[in-house]
Amino acid sequence: METTAREFNQKSSQILAAAERGETITVTKNGRPVATIAPYREAEVPPYPTGPIADSIDIPELDLGGDLSNDDMEEILKGMGS
Repeated sequence: METTAREFNQKSSQILAAAERGETITVTKNGRPVATIAPYREAEVPPYPTGPIADSIDIPELDLGGDLSNDDMEEILKGMGS
């Protein structure tokens, strides 16, 4: 189905009802497609991971320019949290 922006403005509830029934609607403006209204579909989420899981994660080493004590870290982080 195709509709103009003006028709969409005037008949949006009927156009949304058509999408709810499963239709995909292209909205045009000056003869050019500007939007697609499509039925909403819930994404299916599998109950378990479907892809490969890494055995380990490489965490990059940070070079902070020397050893920091707990007091140094507290001073740096002060005011950064809530």
